[in-house]
Amino acid sequence: MESFLFQATIYLGAAVIAVPLAARLGLGSVLGYLLAGIVIGPVFGLVGSESKDVQHFAEFGVVVMLFLIGLELEPRVLWRMRAKLLGLGGLQVILTVAALSGLAYLMNETARDSIAIGMILALSSTAIVLQTLSEKGLVQTAGGRNVFSVLLTQDIAVIPMLALMPLLAVAAPMMISPDGSIQRAADDTHHGTFSLVEGLPGWGVTLVTVGAIAVIILAGVFLTRPVFRYIHQARIREMYTALALLMVVAIAVLMQMVGLSPALGTFLAGVVLANSEFKHELETDLEPFKGLLLGLFFITVGAGFDFQAFFGDPVRIVLLTFLLIAVKGGILYGLARIWRLKPHDRWLFTLSLGQAGEFGFVLISFALGIGALSPALAQKLLLMIALSMLITPLLFILYEYRTRKMASEDETHDADDIDETGTVIIAGIGRFGQIVNRLVQSAGFSTVVLDSDLETVQTMRKFGFKGFFGDPTRPDLLKAAGIAEAKVLVVAVDGRDKATALVRYARQMRDDIHIVARARDRQHVYELYAAGANDIVRELFDSSLRAGRYALENLGLSEYEAAEAETMFYHHDRGMMKELATLWKPDVPTSKNTAYLKRAKELNSDLELSLASKEEAEAETESKGGIGRRRSDSALLPKDQGDA
Repeated sequence: MESFLFQATIYLGAAVIAVPLAARLGLGSVLGYLLAGIVIGPVFGLVGSESKDVQHFAEFGVVVMLFLIGLELEPRVLWRMRAKLLGLGGLQVILTVAALSGLAYLMNETARDSIAIGMILALSSTAIVLQTLSEKGLVQTAGGRNVFSVLLTQDIAVIPMLALMPLLAVAAPMMISPDGSIQRAADDTHHGTFSLVEGLPGWGVTLVTVGAIAVIILAGVFLTRPVFRYIHQARIREMYTALALLMVVAIAVLMQMVGLSPALGTFLAGVVLANSEFKHELETDLEPFKGLLLGLFFITVGAGFDFQAFFGDPVRIVLLTFLLIAVKGGILYGLARIWRLKPHDRWLFTLSLGQAGEFGFVLISFALGIGALSPALAQKLLLMIALSMLITPLLFILYEYRTRKMASEDETHDADDIDETGTVIIAGIGRFGQIVNRLVQSAGFSTVVLDSDLETVQTMRKFGFKGFFGDPTRPDLLKAAGIAEAKVLVVAVDGRDKATALVRYARQMRDDIHIVARARDRQHVYELYAAGANDIVRELFDSSLRAGRYALENLGLSEYEAAEAETMFYHHDRGMMKELATLWKPDVPTSKNTAYLKRAKELNSDLELSLASKEEAEAETESKGGIGRRRSDSALLPKDQGDA
């Protein structure tokens, strides 16, 4: 027990120290975990052979992660991904296996070993890639979705790879010992997990496998609701967490018993439960376990790196690892071009999947166990996989550098020659500016659209809307767009400092032009107000008002009552913002601006008093037989016209 607690202290302490430091340096948490493992393992020797056992336990984090990913994918979404799963992902696996096998054969490996090498190294690291994409907010980008499609295809491809590997066996079985060395296995080697398919004929294995998948689907559809109701009756919070873990562990065990990937099984279960009302409950309960177990997995990868074997032939290992990344990257880049991914997404797709993955460890262990790999070759492959995983966070840093460079290249692109002017100039044509532009044009007024994103302007032109590429803050472009004659300037550019500077410059050019500006938040409102904007629209304010009104209607208020409450809040907040803007000081933090804080509290109290007085007055009117607030009064304000 003392030994376990000591090891737990080392692992957790290393993570707590290294990960925040790596995040602060912009390296990401994954590289922090990997470096922490290297420090406590090969460098200081604080952990030893038990890291292999810990790694098997920590791999459960990958299983939990795929279950949570499945919860985010409804079956219809997964069906829409079929082209990418079969086309993009399938081609990546086939082409990479073929290319790596061919290279290995050219390096004088046997045909059997070459095929095994190709299969082992074709897979990428689901754990590292998805964790990093999630941290950087890239999962929902086009590049991120394509990356996920390939990773999911690779997880599925592990099944036929495991089936093909015994055909390559020619030597006596080997095994990886607890200290990391590779030794010949004993003749009475047995597996710790009971198998449902061992000894069955081919048709029997297929039948049992299909049956296991059917059990998962049927249980998710028909058993989840009654089981959750049973747990709910106990009213013990930790039982929900226990049930969530039980579901994931049971599915993983069932998949192992039929010879399938546990991660694939739990992903399937997550997809089945994606439409369930218990989806968010499961996500909340499992998220902490996923994060900690994945972190532990990354630490064990770093701790298990064999520096002694690496320094036996470091140049060859490093060159082979970079050759691996280059070959996989070349194939990925070619596929990205075929699938017509945008440049940013193309580089994300290429650089994020260039490494080998954790399933490579599984295939190597399996190949050694059946004699499909020699010990020397297996040791070399283990080092290459570990080194490529260590390099992956650096590839993401390279991606960020590349995207920044591409953005600067776009900015230096020659601006368009503006050959027309309009009554309204719209600076920025994102989601906000597009709606403004369409509305103004539909009312019969001419607009001139400026945007610094060349790709956005080109897309806009494809839909029949004219726009000009260029930086709206440039004085020469504003003059060419007709700032001297325009009646209205709409400022919808990205970047709060850029928007404020544009408002300030436009006000200096013309004191009489009406400026409508989009604000990021309350603080930005004050900055734009001081710069000279006439009308300031907070990004989510109007939509939040509408959502609040709908909430009030469903809490029992009539449409008229909800609209009145919305209107009163709108006018109060608008007046409050104008008054507080005069008290706001750019060089004084809001928390230390005494006059601002005092008046803000008074104004909030005024709103409560106003609402209470209005309710009392209307109640008195009803008691005297007045029309009051009847449901029919809602006709005075149609449902979709409550926004100011």
